[in-house]
Amino acid sequence: MFNLFPKRTRLKDYSFLGVDLHSHLLPGIDDGAKSMADSLALIRELQQMGFRKLITTPHVMGELYPNKPETILNQYQAVRDALGAEPDVTVSLHTAAEYMLDELFGEKLDNAELLTLPGRRVLVEMSFISAPPNLEEYLFRLQAKGYLPLLAHPERYLFLRDSFHKYHGLKERGCEFQLNILSLAGYYGKHVRENAFHLLREGLIDFLGTDLHHQQHAGFLRAALEDPAIAKAVRKVEFKNSELG
Repeated sequence: MFNLFPKRTRLKDYSFLGVDLHSHLLPGIDDGAKSMADSLALIRELQQMGFRKLITTPHVMGELYPNKPETILNQYQAVRDALGAEPDVTVSLHTAAEYMLDELFGEKLDNAELLTLPGRRVLVEMSFISAPPNLEEYLFRLQAKGYLPLLAHPERYLFLRDSFHKYHGLKERGCEFQLNILSLAGYYGKHVRENAFHLLREGLIDFLGTDLHHQQHAGFLRAALEDPAIAKAVRKVEFKNSELG
């Protein structure tokens, strides 16, 4: 029978994910929100886009962002306190961290200084130029301590694109993948967008996240909802965001 009501060619919102597990909403401690006003505005944006739970993940990166758990937790509590005066904001806010796999990461791992996502997942990233020489060691040590490594934005590591089997190798070593919606929207350029769609088609992506830092990102996230190619691609994948609460 002729279908008078064709399938939607856009996404209504991000309520199909429910949980955003990657953002930079705590003010003044990394390259995300600069002030409490910025934080509250970005949280409102994500709520309006359909998210019901946010797990913000400030950078922990060498001497550039040397955030310790107490630094992150203090800022997190400050934002929660500010949200108490904003009755229109009903989204649930939590915190973890995004760890650079640099020469200092092993020390943090040894000292149990890791702020984790639900399921003892540790959100990690690496240089966009090359993988760290001790990548496999770090993944092994994380798992040996009962953590589950979750690689942030694998689509942005274009040095892996021409050796695509290495993505499969990381998955086989027990690493989960979190893709940025911004990558699908073209924020980081054509090649990253193409790689993002390829990873989705290969069934390698476990989670979608915003990686929201500022209002320009928010604009791209809203634009992504209008992109038919994105709607078609994400409808074919069963993401695991709901496992995070």
